[in-house]
Amino acid sequence: MPHIQQLSSHVADLIAAGEVVERPASVVKELVENAIDAGASAIVVEIQRGGMGLIRVTDNGCGIAPEELPTAFLRHATSKLRTAEDLAKIGTLGFRGEALAAISAVSRVDVLTRRPGDTTGSAIHGEGGHMEPVREEGAPEGTTIRVSDLFYNTPARLKFMKKDSAETAAVAGLMQHLALSHPDVSFKFIKDGQESLHTPGDGKLESAVYAALGREFAKTLVPVDGRGGDIEVRGFVTSPVNGRGSRSMQVFFVNGRFIKSQLLTAALEEGYRNQLLKGRFPGCVLEVLLPVTAVDVNVHPAKTQVKFAKEHDVFDAVFHTVMDALDARGGAVTKPAPPPVRETQNPRQDFFQSMDAKAYREQGTKPAAAPTIVKSPAPAQPPKAAQPAFRPQPVTPAAPVKLSWNTEWRSTAKVADSVPPIWPPRDTVKAAPASALGKAPASVTAKPVEPVVPVPEKTVEPAPTPKPFVPAIPAVPSQQTAMELPGQETVLPEAAPWRIAGEVLNTYIICEDDAETLWLIDKHAAHERMNFDRLMTSKEPPMRQTLLQPIAVEPGKEDAALLLDNLELLEQFGFGCEDFGDGAILVREVPADLDAADTAATLEEFAQNLRTGRNLDEKREALLHTMACKAAIKGGWTSDPAELKILVEKVQSGEVRYCPHGRPVVVKVTKYELEKLFKRA
Repeated sequence: MPHIQQLSSHVADLIAAGEVVERPASVVKELVENAIDAGASAIVVEIQRGGMGLIRVTDNGCGIAPEELPTAFLRHATSKLRTAEDLAKIGTLGFRGEALAAISAVSRVDVLTRRPGDTTGSAIHGEGGHMEPVREEGAPEGTTIRVSDLFYNTPARLKFMKKDSAETAAVAGLMQHLALSHPDVSFKFIKDGQESLHTPGDGKLESAVYAALGREFAKTLVPVDGRGGDIEVRGFVTSPVNGRGSRSMQVFFVNGRFIKSQLLTAALEEGYRNQLLKGRFPGCVLEVLLPVTAVDVNVHPAKTQVKFAKEHDVFDAVFHTVMDALDARGGAVTKPAPPPVRETQNPRQDFFQSMDAKAYREQGTKPAAAPTIVKSPAPAQPPKAAQPAFRPQPVTPAAPVKLSWNTEWRSTAKVADSVPPIWPPRDTVKAAPASALGKAPASVTAKPVEPVVPVPEKTVEPAPTPKPFVPAIPAVPSQQTAMELPGQETVLPEAAPWRIAGEVLNTYIICEDDAETLWLIDKHAAHERMNFDRLMTSKEPPMRQTLLQPIAVEPGKEDAALLLDNLELLEQFGFGCEDFGDGAILVREVPADLDAADTAATLEEFAQNLRTGRNLDEKREALLHTMACKAAIKGGWTSDPAELKILVEKVQSGEVRYCPHGRPVVVKVTKYELEKLFKRA
């Protein structure tokens, strides 16, 4: 029977260090927060190999007294607390007194410091928790801490470290949050000898947002500022038309401390009610200021979770502040700009063939030049605003217009060839009057054509508009045309006990069955379930399509770290990705049934799912949900009758009942319920 004995101090220190120092980003967080608490106005952070090789943090704060240097590396040694009552009113970022002790226990540490007014500085060196005597050295005002060979004495922890690119992205995300939470401090972040972040430290939040999150994101922000009692909410939120594909760009601070709070997230999104498309999320940089006695930060060792004394008041303050700011801007009625052409959606695509990542980042710092439009002589045309929204194409008997969402599906699935149309096409092309188009309408009557003498006039043909990507719906085997053999009598299948009555809003299918029940079917949800079931049961890897031009995806720093850490998992789902540097991911291959324009949004949702998944199976299922949703037909898209019939058959058979997220696919209304609505029953 094992005996109970006290652990040695070295083993106890290693266990305690594991609770504080999880990865290089944890070391950077503790050291930078100490520098901020020391009153620094300029902080420089430098890392090598993702922080595993070197972490150097330099500040111009108050410094450390020579006689206090050895004490600073003892457990529970701090200058920020004195009594137990101080725990109820913590106003500093650090307070536990465990950071330096934990860091020194698993690395080699060098400290160089000098207080203002001292003639010389002090230095100390430590390895594995053993500190050498303090020595006198020349030093600038402030403190410089150098951490090298992290986890050199804990090989078990080394096995769980991510790739250098993932660790670098994690540190970069942390530096973003620190820079946004303290705009009065100038931050400089250097990774592997290259400057990645530099904020001015002028005290303006908009300057920090511009430097940390980029110009494009800063252009979409709406300022918010409100107060309710002792609670003040200020910062920026994105306009409703600039919703994001995930919650990765939601940044919250409480009294200058970055936190993750479901309460604040719910309050923010409640302020956007009925102003965002489904599947889109707001972005924000919001700071909540309240008395230190009204919030408890001593909840988790990572100090990213807090408890509010009055959660209802905090929720109302954030909700009303955001809602009032959006109402003042008229956010719900703002008309978004027309989407750009797919080939120019990402400005980075233009540089892939001739420019590397470093050159692009240098190019990105320059203001974008306005596009030059060269006009060729052409016949006079009416203004663009006077043209109809729909421009009919000339129709000839040799090439009749045939509506479909996917030409590839037409060539493989023969459903439409064997199923007669259920109703005449709704979008039949009609000739417009000559006054609207500037020319006579095209004739559609098949008559002998007289030879026409060509006019020696040079006209400019408009560029063809690219057709939107539409995924295919696989054909049902029972719908294939049966081959009739000589002497064989063909038995026609029985008529379906239901009838498609139409489609409304290009989203919902109206179906009537023999029991006089009305079916309203969500075609996107039905197709999403079909895709999900197919992906779940498939034993083969998905087919891929190689992009002519790779796509650079620039998610948030934390999302980039998650994606880079799961490149092998993304490979299993058909994504060929690689690290492009500076938190960007270069995508060269995507699944065959995914629109290339949805690549960025899909990867953002992937990162969100990876963050919430507990194990590999849950992560895989969440990723399949995203894949099924992105590959499904969208509400508002025009569908063929044959495609609608396939979806209805799946729903009517009971094979499709709910979407992968648990939402219903169909809503049934009986004849009696319908008559009650019209006061007939």
